[in-house]
Amino acid sequence: MNGKLPGGGAPIDGGAVAHGGAGPAPIDPGAFADAHRQLLGDSTIQFDLPQPDPPPPAADWSGLEGMMPVLRILFWIVLAAFVLFVLYAIAMRLSGREWTWRRKAKEEAADESWRPEAGEARELLSEADALAAQGLYSEAAHLILFRSIEDIDDKRPDLVRPALTSRDICALEQIPGRPRSAFARIAAMVERSLFAGRPLVSGDWADCRAAYEEFAFAEGWSG
Repeated sequence: MNGKLPGGGAPIDGGAVAHGGAGPAPIDPGAFADAHRQLLGDSTIQFDLPQPDPPPPAADWSGLEGMMPVLRILFWIVLAAFVLFVLYAIAMRLSGREWTWRRKAKEEAADESWRPEAGEARELLSEADALAAQGLYSEAAHLILFRSIEDIDDKRPDLVRPALTSRDICALEQIPGRPRSAFARIAAMVERSLFAGRPLVSGDWADCRAAYEEFAFAEGWSG
């Protein structure tokens, strides 16, 4: 049935009204298929999307977790050692003591000032060797002893007093241990030749010469 809207509007188609009341018009399958083919044929549209990269595998901490008790113990040991070191350093500072390596460095510097000049020591050995070459081993040893006392007196004028004997000088604690021991060996051989009436022989001179080298050169003052 056809009619007009009130007020002279456009005629109303009865069928259209009836269909409009039931819902949207049905889709034409052929038209839909055509539209789908056109969509697939459009190269500007991407349908195949790349797959995302898989996430990296999670770190395996199982082995480390098994070591945690040991690592924890090591941590506390290191921490305790550090604390003890700090406390020891503070105690050293308060007591006025020095580290062994620093004390040794100072002692070596002091020893350097004690030693005879190397050139003078070699010249003395040359003179003594000349006496020993003539078989005068006791005289060569006595020359070594006399010049060694002069060396000590030259380095420490207030140390060797005229009243001191060779044995007294051997007991002076201001002289480092090894050179003092070497000097004592020289003095003992000279005393034996002078007071015991036993002239030195070639082997005695060799020992005396070695003792002076220990006394006079750097190697003898390192300990």
